[in-house]
Amino acid sequence: MPPVRRRTAAALLLVPLLTGCFASPNGTAYDADGGSGVGGGGRLRVAMAFPPAERFSPYGADATLLSRLGVTEGLTRLDGNGSASPALAESWTREGRRGWLFTLREAQFQDGTAVTPKAVAGALNRAAHADPLPAALSGVKLTAEPAGKRRVRLTTAAEYPALPLTLSSPSLAILSPKAYGSPKAYGKKAAPDPTGTATGPFVLGRSAGATRATLNRFDDYWGGLAHASGIDVRFIADGTARTNALRTGEADIAEAVPVSQAATLDKPTLREVPTARTTGLFLNTRSGPFADPEVRATVREATEPGVFARGVYEGHADPGQGVFGPALSWATGKQPAPAGRPAPARVKNTSITLGTYDNRPELPEAAQVAQQQLEKAGFTVKLEVREYSRLEADALAGKFDAVVAARNTMLDTGDPVSYLASDFTCHGSYNLAGLCDKAVDRAVAEADSRADTDERRSASLDAQTAILRTDAVVPLVHQRILHGVGTSVRGVELDPYERTLIGPGTHR
Repeated sequence: MPPVRRRTAAALLLVPLLTGCFASPNGTAYDADGGSGVGGGGRLRVAMAFPPAERFSPYGADATLLSRLGVTEGLTRLDGNGSASPALAESWTREGRRGWLFTLREAQFQDGTAVTPKAVAGALNRAAHADPLPAALSGVKLTAEPAGKRRVRLTTAAEYPALPLTLSSPSLAILSPKAYGSPKAYGKKAAPDPTGTATGPFVLGRSAGATRATLNRFDDYWGGLAHASGIDVRFIADGTARTNALRTGEADIAEAVPVSQAATLDKPTLREVPTARTTGLFLNTRSGPFADPEVRATVREATEPGVFARGVYEGHADPGQGVFGPALSWATGKQPAPAGRPAPARVKNTSITLGTYDNRPELPEAAQVAQQQLEKAGFTVKLEVREYSRLEADALAGKFDAVVAARNTMLDTGDPVSYLASDFTCHGSYNLAGLCDKAVDRAVAEADSRADTDERRSASLDAQTAILRTDAVVPLVHQRILHGVGTSVRGVELDPYERTLIGPGTHR
């Protein structure tokens, strides 16, 4: 299994499964309200939780922001079951162990140029040489080349059966050559510009830094004319203010309503959707008290996930059972029961430092509850709450004994194996627990060897059991996302993988 490089923090910081709606291959979007896009609608006013952090670069955290607003697309997208389905590519076939042939649909970029094999190959090669590398390509060496009138051939350095899933990642959006500047700029740090160069139903126009952005309808979108004529976006980091914008009629959609604000909204405007995000207590297995498996077992026995779901999340979450939550259809009913765990140790006044971040409002409270449960079990706990950017490096360096963190397991690639390799193997790039366990690495490698999607998922569940057997992570809750949607709005895309929100069928 190739080493997995460090993944972006987007999976931790962005929000919002299998209920709701998804865009169909022809571009029409549906949700539980039955709305569909037919063109001619007014503008949508949307309050987003996270502002652009990297000038809308598709290679970092802003990639998901662009896809959620209907600006960018890739060759594939994820369907409601988490499988790869057509987007800019109509179909694909595998060629040998390392090659894939993708057939493109007829489409235009927003600058009026055609989506050609040369343009697509150039976009993917640019991503493959970007610095830093997009999270979806961590551990994957990819080469793209035109292969005929409407075909692109993709080759990986090693066998990689999950490539169609990976190509659905927002960080691998296809932009026109104009976005990249000189073709000799491969490897440069200058990010491509998605303004007017993407393929989605909405064109990114003016933006006012981290406060506002204006999007207009792309009338030549391959999937048909979007119903809304445009989108006026306000970036409102404060959850209460974001909720108030919906309640006072200043916004039609408010994403990521905090649990504390749910009761302030009328029931018809609140949409609750299970997600692939799990909040867990990650224990430092490299040094300190939790290097001892028996002390980790004490934490597992002392932690009561139901308390977090009922208390901190006020019932808007499911008690933690594994790293893969019940919102993933292929994991439903298959939660692990690891055998062979060590017995808990007796702990008395053992000092530990517990860290978390306040970008997500529920995490500090969850950390306080964890602190109480651990102190009851005999630990002396020092709690540190920071802004995420000030916590990440120290957490990955093992400077905390434990960390409470939220992680969307499917955000980067849609492939469960990639997530497990990144977060729980010896060479993992986002290994908060510092776990290095031979049995876990073997189980993840076995899952990575499976090409069939169902077999790959089944083997990932076996690897999950091996991980939980180490007690390196204690799952606390599987989160649900709360969106505020005006009663006149239809067609909002409620996506488990946090990649879509506004589509061609979203309108009011």
